[in-house]
Amino acid sequence: MLDVVLQHPAIPILNHLLAREAWARDRLRPFAGRRIVLRMVPLPDLAVTVTEAGLIGPTTGDAPADLVIAIKPGALPDLLRRRDESLRDVEISGDTDLAAACRFVFRNLRWDVEEDLSRVVGDAAAHRAVSAGRAFVAWQAEAAQRLGDNVGEYLKDESQQLARPADVADFARAVADTRDAVERLDKRIARLAERRRG
Repeated sequence: MLDVVLQHPAIPILNHLLAREAWARDRLRPFAGRRIVLRMVPLPDLAVTVTEAGLIGPTTGDAPADLVIAIKPGALPDLLRRRDESLRDVEISGDTDLAAACRFVFRNLRWDVEEDLSRVVGDAAAHRAVSAGRAFVAWQAEAAQRLGDNVGEYLKDESQQLARPADVADFARAVADTRDAVERLDKRIARLAERRRG
């Protein structure tokens, strides 16, 4: 078991999540014995086999994979946050039924951090820790938003490296007015040239 953890640390984590959800194991159980390769450059490939219990285990032997899931570099954080647009950064080839089952399990499998933590520190402490973690993440997102707003405001107003929307609109109006004036002048010149010839 320790050998598996050292070689493939993701397998025990995924099995921990699958072990808690009977529906997920039921969804994978019909594919027992099938091989899946997860490719995430620059990390080494993770080759697993679906077990009879609907869990996953390390793949042995040189048989080809039934399903290859290739995740483009940099897409993993968005995938873990379950952003649907990040699925376009995933290339899937092989068994379509197995791919559909894996996609369904991935979209619906959730890690209940609070429950796992409560086994170690107790219910009340786990609830406080998870609440504090969520508040910290929300605070970071809000701070990042405020920082972005402040930097944008500084670049527009103080350093004048960015144009304010009102200035851009004024400039666009002035360009349009100049274009119209040039067109009117061009027509007037053309009429005067015709009179001179005629």
